[in-house]
Amino acid sequence: MGKRIVVIGAVACGPRAACRAKRLMPEAEVTLIDKDDLISYGACGIPYFISGDVPDENHLRETAFRMVRDVPFFENAKGIDHVLTRTLATEIDRERKVVRVKHLDSEKEEEIPYDNLVLAVGGIPQVPPIPGRDLDGVFTVSNLHQAMEIKNRLAQGQVERAVILGAGPIGLEMAEAFTDLWGVKTTVLEYFDQPLPRILDTPLARIVAHHLEEKGVRLVLNARVKEIRGQDGRVKEVVEEKETYPADLVIIATGVRPNVELAQKAGLLVNQGIVVNNRLQTSDPAIYAGGDCVEIPHLVLGRRVVMPFGSLANRHGRIIGDNLAGRPTSFPGTVGAFIMKCFDLAVGATGISLTVAREEGFEAEYALLNQTEREHYFPGAGFIFVELVFDRRTRRVLGFQAVGPHTDGTLARLYAVSSILPRRPTVEDLISLELPYAPPYTTALDPLHSLAHVAENLLTGGLVPIEWDEVLRRLREGDPNTVFIDTRHPREAEPLVKKYPGRWIHVEYDKIRREMDRIPRDKDVIFICNSSMRAYEAQRWLMAAGYTRTFVPLGGLNFVRRWGVEI
Repeated sequence: MGKRIVVIGAVACGPRAACRAKRLMPEAEVTLIDKDDLISYGACGIPYFISGDVPDENHLRETAFRMVRDVPFFENAKGIDHVLTRTLATEIDRERKVVRVKHLDSEKEEEIPYDNLVLAVGGIPQVPPIPGRDLDGVFTVSNLHQAMEIKNRLAQGQVERAVILGAGPIGLEMAEAFTDLWGVKTTVLEYFDQPLPRILDTPLARIVAHHLEEKGVRLVLNARVKEIRGQDGRVKEVVEEKETYPADLVIIATGVRPNVELAQKAGLLVNQGIVVNNRLQTSDPAIYAGGDCVEIPHLVLGRRVVMPFGSLANRHGRIIGDNLAGRPTSFPGTVGAFIMKCFDLAVGATGISLTVAREEGFEAEYALLNQTEREHYFPGAGFIFVELVFDRRTRRVLGFQAVGPHTDGTLARLYAVSSILPRRPTVEDLISLELPYAPPYTTALDPLHSLAHVAENLLTGGLVPIEWDEVLRRLREGDPNTVFIDTRHPREAEPLVKKYPGRWIHVEYDKIRREMDRIPRDKDVIFICNSSMRAYEAQRWLMAAGYTRTFVPLGGLNFVRRWGVEI
């Protein structure tokens, strides 16, 4: 008899580890355990099942060649010796090397011996202690059964109004699912002052917020939910401190926490999540752990974090399988590469945000850019909005964020930055990054290169920025010590010249040097264009001529337009 391997958890990491170990060690006796009867499904696809993009729940359980990953599949196709569903692992006896389990249908309990144990027990929804959270119609979307129930209620016309608590990735994906196909009036209540907090910084988060509103989703920021009320045991409304929102369905999407109860009970080392080494071994070398239940090194932060990503869970599974079979394989850590679909937008980030960077003690600054994701003359070229976070002292790139059309352009830039972040790249490294080029796919200077150039100009003092909020304040209050120089085409500038006479002055980009005498030296001069490219060049000409009070709002007018702000 070969090695006895017991894997607890059969959604992502667990099946991957079990199958890899069995392939490498056919003689091993592998047991796969899960408390649910539905196993090995694409949990990240649940919002798209609810939306109707994925028409059948079994599609989330299928292989690419259309075989459902059920118990017979793992036993027959993968050779797993024992697949125990509806079976709850209740205790680990490390001294005797047995797992105590309870078969939920029969109530029978038994002990299963192991030589190696794998904990792939995932995460648990983080539900705030709100009165009414247990009412019928309140869901956390934590498994496929809940997803099927939600979709059934939608299909039967039981849901006219939905309230989602949390504007993180799951909350926003569920908002799209309810609104886009089903036409449900959807409100998202977010505790923080922006969607996707700590993932995106304010400039890009505002684009997402406005896009949600454009698509019919009501987004309420700085929300403080007091209670979920029901009638006859079923949800009726959500009470926030300023307003009450009627609801036929409530989704609690306020995050997940690692499932560490079994590990703690067994005396394994646990901090935020289960502590593992680079081979994903716990403090007991015979026990491995991976996926949402573990904490792993963050290669930018330089400390351990919990990162509940399906991509990481699957990678962990293969690494664990290798190590079980005696093939030393390491997991180096994560940079937190993330992407999601938000209606017509692709939204992503990698590394850390400006907010997080400053909290962590970096001397962090940021650069903004909007540019077409492919050559402007190529049909279908859309704008991508990007941010680079970097350390001023070391010039190290700390993070990157992007919001663009729902194409592969955003993903491609995230791939590129994610691949170099583990090597602690500098702004100059990003400038030097070699990328492929053809007009249908990108620009001769990729948006990543242009963004790095903006960062370089900020670092060298060749670009003096001003925050858009400050620009809007001065414009709104009529600051007498500020003039706005619009470098765009006369037709574009004319409405604002008329709206703000004497303060909004049109000097077209190619006339800046000839008409410099029209620009006062005794006031703050703010240069305006759509992307900040012409504004930057105008600023450089004036700086060369001795002007000392010139500023450029990063990202240009295209940013504030995408915020829904009228100038």
